[in-house]
Amino acid sequence: MPALSLLICDDSGLARKQLVRALPADWDVQISQASQGRQALERLRQGGIDLLLLDLTMDEMDGFQVLQALRDEAFRCPVIVVSADIQEEAVRRVLDLGALAFLKKPVDPVQLRQTLVSHDLIDARLGLAGRTSDHPIAFREAFAEVVNVGMGRAAALLARVLGVYVQLPIPNVNVLEVGELQMALEDAARGDKVTAVCQGYIGSGIAGEALLIFHDSEIDDMARLMRLDRYEDMEMLLDLSSLLISACLSGIAEQIDVVFSQGHPQVLGQRAAISELIQVNRQRWKKTLAVEISYSLEGHDVHFDLLLLFTEDSVALLSRKLTYLMS
Repeated sequence: MPALSLLICDDSGLARKQLVRALPADWDVQISQASQGRQALERLRQGGIDLLLLDLTMDEMDGFQVLQALRDEAFRCPVIVVSADIQEEAVRRVLDLGALAFLKKPVDPVQLRQTLVSHDLIDARLGLAGRTSDHPIAFREAFAEVVNVGMGRAAALLARVLGVYVQLPIPNVNVLEVGELQMALEDAARGDKVTAVCQGYIGSGIAGEALLIFHDSEIDDMARLMRLDRYEDMEMLLDLSSLLISACLSGIAEQIDVVFSQGHPQVLGQRAAISELIQVNRQRWKKTLAVEISYSLEGHDVHFDLLLLFTEDSVALLSRKLTYLMS
């Protein structure tokens, strides 16, 4: 089978590295990479690309938009989507837009090989993965991709519960001082009154606290989506928080080979001003590895922010856990 030209498009260097590693070692293929959707389209327009492996959640131009552009421009290049957005609706949309297949992140080399064989893109006699990639990955970029996978799993569960499509952001990962954490919390509230649910977690020496921040003005809308009465608000928020936080932490833990134990969720200041949240966290954190994920529901004016706050001591342990992924 003649050599193919493969383009990998993903805004995460770690994800691109994982895809290269997952390819059959003895596959005669020329690999090029793009970190943005627009960059991938420009490369495709130059011609000579036989296969595109495409992410969905990207800045500026996401994978859905790339697929739509390929359809509009009548490109015949086959596309396999590899994404952390595993919602049933996401899978349906990419297949409707012409993708050959959908694979979830982190990609399974066996499933990737089976997919390539089933679409006659590689010879069935080729072996499994074994390629190497020497592209170095920084800690924040690697951890952001790990969080991205956990975030997608949480969104898939939420979508099934609410019956809506959950729009996924690019997770924001930073090491913050207490003053910077205050600004992050203020930005999450955007001036509104909020209710937050907090839940501690620990595993293999890695510890922290999750904060799920709901805007009070949107709680009624969420209750209607779940067909709940007003008096059940707190129970609803605790249930949603438990679902989102547990699913996200589980997705992270699986990738770094740890098991998180979680404390009981607690409601912080029903209809409280953001200042109450800041005061609580000023007492708990001096410096933190902060992950911010802002979920929104398509077709509804509803969004909420999940903050994962890892202790300063956890950073070194997380870095060691990510060593293989980053090397």
